[in-house]
Amino acid sequence: MASSSSLKAISISTTPSKTPPPPSSSSSKASLVSFLNTTSSPVSLKLSHSIPPRSHFRGNHSTLSLAVTNALNTVQSSSPVSTSGDRTKLPSSDAKPTILVSEKLGEAGLEVLRKFGNLECAYNLTPEELCAKISACDALIVRSGTKVSRQVFEASKGRLKVVGRAGVGIDNVDLQAATEFGCLVVNAPTANTVAAAEHGIALLTSMARNVAQADASMKAGLWKRNKYVGVSLVGKTLAVMGFGKVGSEVARRAKGLGMNVIAHDPYAPADRARAVGVDLVSFDQAISTADFVSLHMPLTPTTSKVFNDDTFSKMKKGVRIINVARGGVIDEDALVRALDSGVVAQAALDVFTEEPPSKESKLVQHENVTVTPHLGASTKEAQEGVAIEIAEAVVGALQGELSATAVNAPMVPPEVMSELSPYVVLAEKLGKLAVQLVAGGSGITSVRVVYKSARDSDDLDTRLLRAMITKGAHIQCGLQICKFSF
Repeated sequence: MASSSSLKAISISTTPSKTPPPPSSSSSKASLVSFLNTTSSPVSLKLSHSIPPRSHFRGNHSTLSLAVTNALNTVQSSSPVSTSGDRTKLPSSDAKPTILVSEKLGEAGLEVLRKFGNLECAYNLTPEELCAKISACDALIVRSGTKVSRQVFEASKGRLKVVGRAGVGIDNVDLQAATEFGCLVVNAPTANTVAAAEHGIALLTSMARNVAQADASMKAGLWKRNKYVGVSLVGKTLAVMGFGKVGSEVARRAKGLGMNVIAHDPYAPADRARAVGVDLVSFDQAISTADFVSLHMPLTPTTSKVFNDDTFSKMKKGVRIINVARGGVIDEDALVRALDSGVVAQAALDVFTEEPPSKESKLVQHENVTVTPHLGASTKEAQEGVAIEIAEAVVGALQGELSATAVNAPMVPPEVMSELSPYVVLAEKLGKLAVQLVAGGSGITSVRVVYKSARDSDDLDTRLLRAMITKGAHIQCGLQICKFSF
């Protein structure tokens, strides 16, 4: 890298042992998860491991710790995994991986997958059927309807390397379990952005003018012009809750409709919002001043049912709610109460806590609620784009390529990725070399890798290089356990 005063180092030390480590350890899993979730760029890394006797290798140096290798976005290329005893083996490199698609995917994406591996499409699987199939699969592609639980990863017996989510949200995938079992999770966050934003605007405008209700009334033979008087959007305040890809696109379109747009997102940069003409405000300020509230936040433990009785009580009387994000962010019973009391005048919902919702759902049947069956990404263009995006991400991951859409591996911005990419292979080789030096009987007990960058020391995210050095060390010594300390 270019020289400058920015200096960072990674230290690797090894400790030989006469006995091999156990095949699994809760402490090692916790360490791995902590390592993956670290957001800082530590300047040093210590790798401790034990070296089993040579007899345990039996001439095979491909025994991998997939929990580290795969979850660090470095999946081994096209090599289905089988288990024998406590050790993981890699079959011949010419074996094609098996890819299971459990929900409908666009033909363009399926074609990409067929060219690369053995493709199986099996829709509407029960959890038991999925668990029965998964041990023969190297990759799994799902949409929002398939729950990829811990039981699925356990049933895979270490073979499942990649889970691809055809869409943005990954709340139906157990990321903790995926990381512990060495499975990379990738999504398709860009292809359906415009479609979801357009659907959000469609719900907003149709709700404001009672389009769905008026349509149903006319088809019932009625003509009730006075009943379906709507509200104008010009000059009204829209609060965008979650200013990510979809939220920012909704904001752009709402500005074009003459609305005043504010947003709340604790992670969005203020300058990005200002570039769209949007002010970032606090959560309470957003909900208390908005005439319309559009939800675009992920479903996490923090956001689950964040729109509840207390939240609705702080809103302006007559507020209108749009949700094309995740149903779980709204307490649906609380929303019904807010609608009945008039605090919320109307709601337009594309997503629900349980999908499909019950036919007796009070929320779905409410006369002031407009509903659609999770159609946010349902355009021909978006479906094809998502299919291609997720297929290419899964194939790339199986080939060991760097993935920009991995959600449980060290992530860096694209501009930093392009800067680090030339050094990725070098970092992996240095990891291998470090183990050879300290385990070769030369008396060397530790190796320190030092590198410089033209970037400021606080601006260069080096987790990717750290991960690659760790991968190289694991491949070289072929061990099951790795402990990290910073």
